[in-house]
Amino acid sequence: MVIINIKRVCSLFCLCICFGKASVAQDNYEIQVYGSETVPKNSTMLELHSNFTFNGSKDKVNDLLPTNHVFHETIEITHGFTEWFETGFYLFNTIGNNGRTAYVGSHIRPRVMLPEKYHFPLGLSFSAEIGYQKKEYSEDDWTLELRPILDKTIQHLYLSFNPVFGKALHGLNTNKGFVFSPNAKISYAFTKVIAAGFEYYGSVGPINKFSPYQEQQQQLFFTIDLDIIKDWEFNIGYGLGFTDATDKSILKCIVGYRLHNKNK
Repeated sequence: MVIINIKRVCSLFCLCICFGKASVAQDNYEIQVYGSETVPKNSTMLELHSNFTFNGSKDKVNDLLPTNHVFHETIEITHGFTEWFETGFYLFNTIGNNGRTAYVGSHIRPRVMLPEKYHFPLGLSFSAEIGYQKKEYSEDDWTLELRPILDKTIQHLYLSFNPVFGKALHGLNTNKGFVFSPNAKISYAFTKVIAAGFEYYGSVGPINKFSPYQEQQQQLFFTIDLDIIKDWEFNIGYGLGFTDATDKSILKCIVGYRLHNKNK
């Protein structure tokens, strides 16, 4: 019975990827498919997202600085206020030559989770992210992102789907409406320490009219997750882009540490 369920879920994952191939740009500052679980109450998660673009844009497009051979460094701080509510805060930074080293912007992201006591068959949570980025690095300086998160662990197999809806609040794409950006992850835990799999990131255009394929964002990462030390997390991935609008080659790394307030 479990085998049948695995086949069904894997089929849904592949369908999500194929559907994405059917555009606010997919920013390469925080490349992550979220799991549904929030940070525990009175705990704080500190994360550093480090991404290097081996092969990206080499010329200015719509006054945006090129991404080729640039480091993106994002600091993420997330605090759990209850067993089902957290808030995250991001500081986006870029490091590169020719005037491309700078503080880029900040976002805030509250998120709620459906508690386990309701015995829903899938992990379920929802986040809303709003924030600012400088116009040299983003076509839209103020944006809103709505992210439902669904995931499931079946024995050693983990699957997550984030159907993201993004809206430009101020900037070049303000009149485009909500943009659909499906993100998905599939991984297999070979041991208690290491899991490997794939992460997909897409941005296909406004929900009422998808962009032409070469104007979409289409990325696929091979990833490894390591659970070596208690309260630490490590995610390493190498990604390829498949359209003209996507950076072609990116290496990403996430290092996280969870702080617990033992006095509460």
